[in-house]
Amino acid sequence: MSVPVKVGPGQGRAFLGVLGRDLAVTGKEFGSFISQVLMQPFFLLFVFGVVLGQLGYVTPGYAQLLLPGLLALNAFFVAVQATAIPLVIDFSYTKEIEDRLLAPLSTRLVAVEKIVFGASRGLFGSLVMIPVGYIVLDEVNWVLSGLPFAAVLLVLGSLSGGAAGLVLGTLVSPRKINVVFALVITPLLFTGSTQFPFLQLENLRWFQVICALNPITYVSEGLRGALTPAVPHLPGWLCLLALVASCLLLGAIGIQGFVRRALD
Repeated sequence: MSVPVKVGPGQGRAFLGVLGRDLAVTGKEFGSFISQVLMQPFFLLFVFGVVLGQLGYVTPGYAQLLLPGLLALNAFFVAVQATAIPLVIDFSYTKEIEDRLLAPLSTRLVAVEKIVFGASRGLFGSLVMIPVGYIVLDEVNWVLSGLPFAAVLLVLGSLSGGAAGLVLGTLVSPRKINVVFALVITPLLFTGSTQFPFLQLENLRWFQVICALNPITYVSEGLRGALTPAVPHLPGWLCLLALVASCLLLGAIGIQGFVRRALD
């Protein structure tokens, strides 16, 4: 049974120092980072929101439904990639993780820092899609009073993605990471209710059940409820509860896996 780690002032400063170092590295690679963040969601937004709309294959209000889903998608997936891929490399090739473990931090706090760093990138990746959406789409009308709750959902979605990335980064070997990403990320991409309302899947009950297991669904649905309440959506309290549970469950599994790998 693990003993909870007390975070003293010294460890708090060390935590912020390690996090600041990681963020500084992101700043130096900002050009490549922003291109990776924007490429896929921009084309999804353009094709589904503009091209198919002008061709008459989607209803005029589809952009209202699509943009919150893409914000949720970016928050989760950018966080997953920002956490999982560096961890796989650090534990296998560069051994850079050993430098982090020598910092005056407990091993669990090093794992938490990885989650927070990945979540910060995921949150930023989601926020930069907002002006892009307003520029590309003509029919975005948000209820501004829902912005505070939407911000909470994006933070929780990013933390959930960071925790999922920690799980993948500590459980998967380098030789299998590409296969695992294909087998895990692709289904998550299309079962997160990013391109369709969850509640309208009652005629595809088996698929609705699968979507209910995806944390992205609750970010997408919660954002729709907060920003575009006219679109069918799940209750906000349910989305909030599901995301908190996802963060705790994935975080616990990921931290335990990180400690195990660190002690190997």
